[in-house]
Amino acid sequence: MTNSIPEIEDADCVFVIGSNTSEAHPLIAHRVFRAKTKGAKLIAIDPRKTQVAQQADIHVRIHYGTDVVFLNAMMNEILRNGWHNQQFIEERTEGFEDFEKAVQEFPIEKASEICCVPVDVMREVARIYATSSISTILYTLGITEHSHGVDNVKSLANLAMLTGHIGKPSSGVNPLRGQNNVQGACDMGALPNVYPGYQVVTDIVTREKFQKAWGVPLSGEVGITIPDMMDGLIDGSVKGMYIFGENSVESDPNIHHVRKALTSAEFLVVQDIFLTKTAELAHVVLPGAAWSEVEGTYTNTERKVQRIRKAVEPPEGARPNWVILSELGRRLGLKNMDYGSAREVFDEMTSLTPSFSGITYDRIDEMDIQWPCPSQDHPGTQYLHKDQFARGKGLFHAIRYRPSEEMPDEEYPFILTTGRRYAHYHTRTMTGRCQSLHREFPGPMAQMHFSDAERLGVADGGSVEVTSRRGKVVTPVSVGDIVPEGSIFMDFHFEEANPNWLLGTYLDPVSKTPDYKVCAVKLEKHL
Repeated sequence: MTNSIPEIEDADCVFVIGSNTSEAHPLIAHRVFRAKTKGAKLIAIDPRKTQVAQQADIHVRIHYGTDVVFLNAMMNEILRNGWHNQQFIEERTEGFEDFEKAVQEFPIEKASEICCVPVDVMREVARIYATSSISTILYTLGITEHSHGVDNVKSLANLAMLTGHIGKPSSGVNPLRGQNNVQGACDMGALPNVYPGYQVVTDIVTREKFQKAWGVPLSGEVGITIPDMMDGLIDGSVKGMYIFGENSVESDPNIHHVRKALTSAEFLVVQDIFLTKTAELAHVVLPGAAWSEVEGTYTNTERKVQRIRKAVEPPEGARPNWVILSELGRRLGLKNMDYGSAREVFDEMTSLTPSFSGITYDRIDEMDIQWPCPSQDHPGTQYLHKDQFARGKGLFHAIRYRPSEEMPDEEYPFILTTGRRYAHYHTRTMTGRCQSLHREFPGPMAQMHFSDAERLGVADGGSVEVTSRRGKVVTPVSVGDIVPEGSIFMDFHFEEANPNWLLGTYLDPVSKTPDYKVCAVKLEKHL
């Protein structure tokens, strides 16, 4: 997040797009609703009628996968009415001319037809966001999990820069990260192109710094992404895989493809706290310790680094993850992995990472600190880009609309979209073992529109067979108007009705993020 969670409630406009906030991030949703009670305008952009959408001042029921069209039309309207921040654009950005030409291709009337949103609604959303004193953007996987997810995110950045709603409190572009330490994993270099602190692997000086600290030669080439690894296992260019804390067999799209890849591996290692479906395929399973059994740090969605402390001992045979990885490194001959504690690992990281160099265990014993924190007398950074962007000037991108890779057709006339439900997380590796959560939400329950259900002869609580070009699953359905006509929403928590069997491997060309949000399917009543 460019800004901080508490700041949300002091915004004058909260622009929530592609986020079922109250189910996926309930504590952040609390801040959103507090902002509304304090007078903020709440705008929800989502095909589904989520709880946030139901509470919103304006719910824009955008057609699946048309976010770029909608956002470009918003910005076209903002420019046409002079609602943009000309001073901010001139002083703090570049690339505006090409960007302006791109948004001019989408007058609001044209966009209305593509997005299935009334013109007057689009105009009102543009006006409220642009003319509010402080507007903040919140988004999640409804923006990123598309075959054009990077374009969606860049469009949101364009919108914030166009109006100057960035670099000040309660504003910004704020992705709500889905796991407690997914931000921390990225911060620590769990990406194919960077070392810790987003220091790029292709920079010679950076690479030499890490080579010296770690005592090993390092490649200057960018690594490959998970989808490329899966393809590599199948074609033989990748021989083995080490999966750490991820249940790929159930969480990745196109499960047939994933199972083929993992069973093709010459050597598969899985490190996890439970014997997941993925771990069952492994040649070696390494049992890690859980969150309450270890010392260390997490970095949450607002860049806040927080201490975690061991409450109980891990069960017999399980070890902290850093211990397992360190021992493996030593056995591979990496002498510099002889750590004595999680704190030593953290200290090494901060010594090599400028944005973390002022954060110490002693400091975060007393307070949580948000990076960047360049020195020990620095308080941390509540919000980013106050005076300038990290690259100097913010770069506008000229984004043009690309439809989703697999749209409905005569054979597969419905859109399948997937997501989480409030009581469970991902493949229920942990939440499925909690009896109270299981009682709350004991099985899959898809959502479909009552008009579609009526045509198919499906009653509320009945079942449908959902078929794509990859396979078919049967799921119970809840009938209503939560999803638009012509679509079905399925959660991916339950093995017996996992929509990931149905999804294709359609990837964003830049991030290689799979498209979980738009998949063509057909529906039939299940007898």
